[in-house]
Amino acid sequence: MTHLAEKTHIGVLTGSPVTDMKITLVSGKAHLKHTEGGDFRQATYRAVRQGLRSAESVLLEPYYDYELEIPSEYVGRAIADLQRMSAVFNPPETAGEMAVISGTAPVAEINDYQTEVISYTRGKGRISCINGGYRECHNADEIIKSINYDCDGDTENSADSIFCSHGAGVNVKWYDVGNHMHLPSYLEPSKEEKQQKVRRFVERAISDEELMAIFERTYGKIDRPRNAFKTAKVRSDYSKPVKIPVYSGSDYLLVDGYNIIFAWDELKEVAEKSLDDARKRLADIMCSYQGYTGYEIILVFDAYKVKRNHRDVEKYYNISIVYTKESETADTYIECTSHELVKNHRVRVATSDGAEQMIILGNGAMRMSARELYKRIEDMNRSIEEFIKLK
Repeated sequence: MTHLAEKTHIGVLTGSPVTDMKITLVSGKAHLKHTEGGDFRQATYRAVRQGLRSAESVLLEPYYDYELEIPSEYVGRAIADLQRMSAVFNPPETAGEMAVISGTAPVAEINDYQTEVISYTRGKGRISCINGGYRECHNADEIIKSINYDCDGDTENSADSIFCSHGAGVNVKWYDVGNHMHLPSYLEPSKEEKQQKVRRFVERAISDEELMAIFERTYGKIDRPRNAFKTAKVRSDYSKPVKIPVYSGSDYLLVDGYNIIFAWDELKEVAEKSLDDARKRLADIMCSYQGYTGYEIILVFDAYKVKRNHRDVEKYYNISIVYTKESETADTYIECTSHELVKNHRVRVATSDGAEQMIILGNGAMRMSARELYKRIEDMNRSIEEFIKLK
């Protein structure tokens, strides 16, 4: 126990200190002849390391609990930035002309965001952060690859064990220790290990024919047919037609407005100067796309600037624009609307929000990323240009 507590144990992913680990000593064994001073120290260090090597380690990173206060007109920009930084946030709360967004975010992503907030709010916004503890790293694979820590090459923190054989020390690799250890394992076997044991048992088991022969030698020949113990395979019937959904109404396209604005570079540049101009530009693009495709298009915007107990829906040329009610996000409105529309219509949802895309699929609608929608708009413009040239 002294050796367990006398050093900082490091992990096998990046060589960083291990946290949130409880170590319980369940057994130990010494040999009167072969155990010498320092053996238990090495055995303890290597046992911990071997356990870490065998387990599924998780990389953690520090998080901040933040509170972002900005003018209401910049809520869309702020939400897009927070999504980009892998932050978790609560629905914005309005206080006069200001909006407050709170949540948690990785320190590495949000640490320098104060400068950006001051820039795009022209000094009217601010962000405050406090220590939020450690949580699972949001880009663990990228960090592990960049550090490139070779846990098996770290000889000072080896996971291998030394066993005595014919009076000499023999190095045994960490994955083979279980076959050489002198004490029984107190760990519950994993699901994979249990499956391997079952497979080995099945491979050693005798066949049905051998069992029948043993039975007949013992009790005499029986009239039951040889395939009595065999189960006939049920053939799948592929002749039945597959039921395809029948839609009676028009095709719908629901667009997450602010999500698209901050996903397209050209609209993002416009939004930095004027969010109203960016909304109008996106609405005009969707009007053209509606005329080209014939879809019923609903463009949805979060409306946190104005306190309202109801949502506003306006007709803009040939599309509908929805401004959600207070404390209702565009995601929530799109999820509820798509759930109802898919009963009679083919529905597509354009957004770059991964979580929202998964919910949309669960509702039965089809997802369209911001990049895919942009490409379709480009194809539309190219087709129109070619048509004009032919005229």
